Amino acid sequence: MASVYKTLSKTKGSKPEAETDGQTNGALRKNKQRVLILSSRGVTYRHRHLLNDLAAMLPHGRKDVKFDSKSKMYQLNELAELYNCNNVMFFEARKGKDLYMWFSKVPNGPTIKFHAQNLHTMEELHFTGNCLKGSRPVLSFDSAFESEPHLRVIKEVFLHMFGVPQGARKSKPFIDHVMSFSVADGKIWVRNYEIREVEKAKGEDEEEDHKAKKSKGGERETDVSVVEIGPRFVLTPIIIQEGAFGGPIIYENKRFVSPNHVRSELRKAKAGRHNARAEQQREALGKKASLGLLKNGEKKDKSGLDTRELFA
Repeated sequence: MASVYKTLSKTKGSKPEAETDGQTNGALRKNKQRVLILSSRGVTYRHRHLLNDLAAMLPHGRKDVKFDSKSKMYQLNELAELYNCNNVMFFEARKGKDLYMWFSKVPNGPTIKFHAQNLHTMEELHFTGNCLKGSRPVLSFDSAFESEPHLRVIKEVFLHMFGVPQGARKSKPFIDHVMSFSVADGKIWVRNYEIREVEKAKGEDEEEDHKAKKSKGGERETDVSVVEIGPRFVLTPIIIQEGAFGGPIIYENKRFVSPNHVRSELRKAKAGRHNARAEQQREALGKKASLGLLKNGEKKDKSGLDTRELFA
């Protein structure tokens, strides 16, 4: 009852303020974003650790158990509605090697499929950076995100996924780290940095001036730097669908090469080298047979007086 009374008192107190300001929209719009984070069967330990790192960075996220089906992706929409989430971050593992990340806005879309590479978790990096768990990040985007339409769509989805709304349930009212998104070689490079403030080191002559400024009420001068925390990974956009885990494809990356195709080409190249060596061996044996040479290098006696043929 106390919580109900507080909410009612807040709404009653906000009505006259809105009327005096001349606002007709009523209450202020709140950024309500919740992210459902889950993976498929067959993820490796590295994929699982990356999922845990991202879940720890998103206080407005909800981690769920593994999703069984890889073909019926539309069931994720019902699962998100069940948990009252309007964003889905799905980790799809293929063959125990490849990781595909699906970012979707439920229920109307869009849905973006990425191929994740160069995965490095917090545990293996051992960076000196650190931040408060549940704090809100500053999202830093490269200027290239405004150059193409599909990158603008990706930027908007990232804002909803990684942008922690103010007043989220598990969030802290602090901003002490930066998430950087950069575009290079058609890929998106994701990094996480701590915002570190250190007081400037001053000499003996400047200490008196510093004390004087401090006594007058002046603020301390600090050096602001960034230190990487982790995790770090690279995302290659593959397709963008209009709906939530379905619908027509509005963007397709023509330059993307599947890792299965890369592995098959490597196997074919290796098999080609083996076939070339086997062909050389067959040609050498054919030449020896045409010249009548035995394996030990002696010429075969064609007159019929060979001891092996006489005393066979």
